[in-house]
Amino acid sequence: MATDMPSSIHVSSHPCVRAKLSQLRSSSTGAADTKRLIHEIATIVGCEALAHGLSTQAVGTDVSPLDYEYTVEGTTPSHVSIVPILRSGLSMVEAVQSLLAMPAVVHHLGMYREKSTLQPVEYYNNLPYHKPNDASQVSELAIIVDPIIATGSTMCAAIETLRDWGVPRIIAIGVLACEGGLRKAAEVWPEGVELWVGGMDAETDARGMIKPGLGDIGDRLYLTVGK
Repeated sequence: MATDMPSSIHVSSHPCVRAKLSQLRSSSTGAADTKRLIHEIATIVGCEALAHGLSTQAVGTDVSPLDYEYTVEGTTPSHVSIVPILRSGLSMVEAVQSLLAMPAVVHHLGMYREKSTLQPVEYYNNLPYHKPNDASQVSELAIIVDPIIATGSTMCAAIETLRDWGVPRIIAIGVLACEGGLRKAAEVWPEGVELWVGGMDAETDARGMIKPGLGDIGDRLYLTVGK
C-alpha cells in the first residue's frame, strides 16, 4: 500500500483476506465459491470497519442465567442503514447484517457504468427522501457495500447521493479497489467518509476494469458473462 494514502482509506492486511482474494481472483472460481468468498471477505473487512466506526453505550440492565445482574451494552449510532450498489453489492449485505447488533434498514442504489464514458448512471434509488426540516428518516450512519471500486466514479456518485440525502457519516466497504479509484472516492467528502477494502491493485485497463482484478463480479455471481 502506498504510504501517502489519505487517512480515511484502510486496506486490510488480514492474512485470511489476502488468501481468499487470491482464490477469488482465479478464473476457475465458480459462482457458488465467488458468492462464498465475497461473503467471507466482507465479514472480515466489515469487522475491521465497524470496530472503528461504531462504539458502545449502556442501554439498561438484565440478569444472567445465574441470576447476576449485568449492564446491557448497545452500539451507537443506533440508526444505521446499509446501502448496496446494485447488482453486486447485494452479495455483501448479509455479511454486514450479521455483524450489526441491531437490525439495519437496507436502501438500494442501482447504478451502471456507461461503456463509452465510464461514468455512472443511476437507474434506481429507494432512499426515503424526507420533507423539508424533517430529518427523521435519515440514518445517522450509512454503510455502502460494493465489491469493486475501480475508477471510483460509481462510489463517488453514491457518496454524493447519500450526502444530499442528509446522512452525517458514511462507511464504504469493498472487496477490492484500484488505488486511483480509492483516492478519487476519498476526495469527495474527506471529513464524512471512511473507506475500507480487502485489497488494492495499482491500475485499471482501458475498459475501466481493475488489473489483475476480479473481473465483473455481477456477471460472475449471476452467470451473465457474455450477455
